Amino acid sequence: MLIHSPRDVTVVRAWKMHCVHAAKGIKIGKILIHRDGDNGKQLIYEKLPKDISERHVLLLDPVLATGNSANQAIELLIQKGVPESHIIFLNLISAPEGIHCVSKRFPSLKIVTSEIDVALNEEFRVIPGLGEFGDRYFGTDD
Repeated sequence: MLIHSPRDVTVVRAWKMHCVHAAKGIKIGKILIHRDGDNGKQLIYEKLPKDISERHVLLLDPVLATGNSANQAIELLIQKGVPESHIIFLNLISAPEGIHCVSKRFPSLKIVTSEIDVALNEEFRVIPGLGEFGDRYFGTDD
């Protein structure tokens, strides 16, 4: 499938601007969702390209844990007119619980991950995982 003029939307955490360096012609959107335990339901910020509804969207988030933040980001894109089937959710590490949660709610959406880890721990972190991705990426872990 050839996707013409995709739009890259990142869930603002530690993903930063990786695609800007890889593909300079891609328009970038931002969604910031506050996570509190397993509750990813507080939308803090969103800035999306005006023509987002006319494009395929690559939704980027490094880790898919519970799926709550992802579900809210996907719901926002759908509210902005992006068809569910035009969203590809890309992440590095996933928990089975998150994949199930997102797939059940959005069956036409495609999820692409590089690894499915064992499960979530009591703090809703993917295990074994890679620690807190943002802290490790920005060097703020102890």
